[in-house]
Amino acid sequence: MLETEKHSLLISACLAGIPCRYDGRDNRIPAPEREILRSRFILIPVCPEQLGGLSTPRIPSEIQPGGGIVSAEGKDVSTAFRRGAEAALRIAELSGCRFACMKEHSPSCGKYRVYDGSFRNITVPGKGITVKVFEKNGIKVYNEKEIKTLSGEVNHV
Repeated sequence: MLETEKHSLLISACLAGIPCRYDGRDNRIPAPEREILRSRFILIPVCPEQLGGLSTPRIPSEIQPGGGIVSAEGKDVSTAFRRGAEAALRIAELSGCRFACMKEHSPSCGKYRVYDGSFRNITVPGKGITVKVFEKNGIKVYNEKEIKTLSGEVNHV
């Protein structure tokens, strides 16, 4: 790779400012962090939940203690989440992404913590479905609080 070439970075679409959260809003990262990423990477925004066939807006969903994903209405949406994770992986592979920046706490994108399944705004240690798939396939995942660390990675590859 030439010194002037940028690596591709898969990023949660909500972090990129796309209104794809369950409530139809975004989680846009602040301008300074956004500029750090844009200066070092080609950003590839994806929303695994949309890729899995879920609408925006949608009923919130959480990972249950047994590993399945259920909406607040009690509907099992595990298949949609798995389908979205696999589609996001295909996009990452086609784009040559070795890194991803994902939204913490999300049942798809959480890296360290996810909601506990009770729909009471309580987080527990755990990984989202897409993060598990990425890590299993060699994609190094960071969350929105690790942007400076992530940006340093480009100097080491």
